[in-house]
Amino acid sequence: MQGSEKSSRRGHRSTTMGGMPVNDMPWWRWRTNVRSGLHMLSDPVFQQECWLAGQSGYGDVTDAVYRLVEDTWLDNWSAEKYVGTIFRDSQEAALVDVAVLRVLRILHQVGADAPVSAYLEHHGWPEAVRAARDAHVRLATNDGEDPDAPPRTLEVLSIMTRVA
Repeated sequence: MQGSEKSSRRGHRSTTMGGMPVNDMPWWRWRTNVRSGLHMLSDPVFQQECWLAGQSGYGDVTDAVYRLVEDTWLDNWSAEKYVGTIFRDSQEAALVDVAVLRVLRILHQVGADAPVSAYLEHHGWPEAVRAARDAHVRLATNDGEDPDAPPRTLEVLSIMTRVA
């Protein structure tokens, strides 16, 4: 556990940020990043209107994938390892595993530096979007948030994950 995660748990508050309980999961910052990546990967309208249109503030496909795997190493092992720390239960973990595997398969086929259109036009993209949607809906619902709300900008994500 990183030092910032340890220190954020000391004052175990019940406050919320954007509807999400701040400290109800030990590694809530990692959960927030995973949820952000899944949210963007699960929303085809967002992908067209933001990523494909080049709207700033949200990063790109590779940034979303990075948020899924940067701290968690979900590209190397199962989300099941994080039940009780990042994920609430085995169902969340299983849905995340499916989404990560489908998205990573496409990332490796088209390349991390590929244009957004290469992802969106990939034959497996609709399946990856569905898997990300299933995981996103489960996590958002379990956190008491509306899964259909628009994705947050990276600036808002940064604010949310600062030490409370």
